Amino acid sequence: MDALGRSSPIRLGAVEYLNTRPLVFSLADMAPQLEIQFDVPSRLADQLACGALDVATIPSIEYFRLPGAVIVSDACIACRGPVRSVMLYGRKPASRIRTLALDEGSRTSAAMTRILLSERYGVRPELRSLPIGKSSLDTDADAVMLIGDRGMVAPPGDFEFVWDLGEEWNRWTGLPFVFSMWVGRPGADLDGLDSLLSAARDDGVNRLEQIARGASSSLGIPPGECLTYLRDHLRFYFGPDERRGLTRFGCLAAKHQLIPAEVPLRFHGGSLDAGRTGKTAKAGQSP
Repeated sequence: MDALGRSSPIRLGAVEYLNTRPLVFSLADMAPQLEIQFDVPSRLADQLACGALDVATIPSIEYFRLPGAVIVSDACIACRGPVRSVMLYGRKPASRIRTLALDEGSRTSAAMTRILLSERYGVRPELRSLPIGKSSLDTDADAVMLIGDRGMVAPPGDFEFVWDLGEEWNRWTGLPFVFSMWVGRPGADLDGLDSLLSAARDDGVNRLEQIARGASSSLGIPPGECLTYLRDHLRFYFGPDERRGLTRFGCLAAKHQLIPAEVPLRFHGGSLDAGRTGKTAKAGQSP
């Protein structure tokens, strides 16, 4: 039996980006029986969908694309303004963008970029993939979107505009943006995970300075900047405002045919108040 009373371990997927480290920093110590696999967000979503993982931090857009999936914990990665690690670099004015290179690791931020460009400028550019390990110099697209650790470092080149997409979303909607959260696949035994993942998040949030120091050398970013990013630009709690922001995102994603329509927010067990009362909130409705 593992720490959660199971005869077989839970297969858990997590992202290695700096923004996810507060969620997973203490997880292996708290539950050593977990099988933890690290990968980029888009691949984790694919592995969860095919049943190779039981629970994972996946892009929020992928939650809406996975029938029967549930939000497992009130731990998430969100922002209420500038996020610093999800950036759009434009070589032409936004209204003239015809080609858009999207970070291979992204799906949620890619969807948000498409929504913002379409809603605000009526632009629906041709999409290109920017593989992991490539830079903005490897594409001649009119705009380039970068996320995660490589999104924190300005790429070389001259740009007409630079958007912090968390800031643009908040300025346009007045709401937080939820980039990813813990999601469980349909049929997985998730009992006890909500409290474990919340406790790991709480411990990680209390260790931000330690996390920032540890990440600094590998990222080539001063510890103070890493700490400012984690402490001042990110939110790790899925509260009522985050829920409203996610619902608004789902509504817009459905409008732009990026997800199926009428996808509810489902919560496992006691992960959120909505889960305890059995309520759901459909995209486009107030929860």
